[in-house]
Amino acid sequence: MAEKTIRIGTRDSELALWQAHTVEKKLNDLGYKTEIVAVKSTGDIILDKPLYELGITGIFTKTLDVAMITGQVDIAVHSMKDVPTALPIGIVQAAVLERANTVDVLAYKENLDFLESNGTIATGSLRRQAQWLNRYPNHKVVDLRGNVNLRMRKLADNDWNGAVFAAAGLERINLKSENQIALDWMIPAPAQGAMLVVAMGNDNFTLDALSHLNDIETEIATYIERQFLKTLEGGCTAPIGALAKYNEEEDTIHFQGALFSLDGKEKIEIDKIVPIEEWKKLGFYSAQEILNNGGTKLMTEIKNNLKK
Repeated sequence: MAEKTIRIGTRDSELALWQAHTVEKKLNDLGYKTEIVAVKSTGDIILDKPLYELGITGIFTKTLDVAMITGQVDIAVHSMKDVPTALPIGIVQAAVLERANTVDVLAYKENLDFLESNGTIATGSLRRQAQWLNRYPNHKVVDLRGNVNLRMRKLADNDWNGAVFAAAGLERINLKSENQIALDWMIPAPAQGAMLVVAMGNDNFTLDALSHLNDIETEIATYIERQFLKTLEGGCTAPIGALAKYNEEEDTIHFQGALFSLDGKEKIEIDKIVPIEEWKKLGFYSAQEILNNGGTKLMTEIKNNLKK
């Protein structure tokens, strides 16, 4: 069947490798030949100007974008929530895999008593920070970066009460904390729990192979969420949560979206159920509603604060 070996580009973190191997197995099961290619991090690559001009923006995806454009790999697998809403020129969305758990979880130390008083929570996400402070205004939120394993180690080594993680990431590499609870009140990041495979737009063989892996329900839900994000952000990071869920019995989509101020004090949200036929513009219209409801002013404040 397949003459060409599809080279799967990946970063070398445990989660990135898990994602790459998952896609590899699915392609192998369909009869395709594959090879995993670990790509060095951006620090090891000198990015010349033309590549930046191709519109490469994502901090987590930049290295693999470059590897694809320069022909080192054929596809890349990402946590979809890390992928900028505008892909670089020449790179296209080839498959969205069936979605895993969308919720955020709190991994905590001894107990949850601090929720009733003062606590310190770690997260590198503006969205999680803002929602945490919205709910627990007396708490302190500290920055936490690095891959999942590193963040878990930092939690153990510091005197924080807890840290927030995506449930899907922990579940994929069996890294559940002994003490963790689901934060079902927290609206997830757009496309949280979904994996995206990208390829070059002119690579028909690979695009055809990947089309078999696409989950249409997840594709539609993540499209709505990312359209909502793109319409609100206009290229600036902000505390934005979005979740679209398909209800098969009713043939409807339930959409929840929210924009928060950085300190969590302001929250502009939307919660609606629409017929499935309205999915294509649902993210856009929902974002417009938020912008008209004070969101435009809030986005300006966020941009100004982040520049400081």
